[in-house]
Amino acid sequence: MRVRIGLSMAPREVEVDVDDGEALAAEIERAISEGQALVRVTDRSGVQHGLVTDKIAFFELEPKGPKAGIGFSTA
Repeated sequence: MRVRIGLSMAPREVEVDVDDGEALAAEIERAISEGQALVRVTDRSGVQHGLVTDKIAFFELEPKGPKAGIGFSTA
């Protein structure tokens, strides 16, 4: 699942692919509510991203299901 995280100090969002977006959302919410300074996000390839919790402006979970898109197909 792709997760987009907006940071107030950065002009672009951070995008990561994770196995369980709901668990990541709960972890971010818990870190913010407990006043933790940093939350670590590990993506599917094992890379860890450290995010400063008081700079997290938003996070979005990509909806489940097939992605609707516009383009050319070879089918």
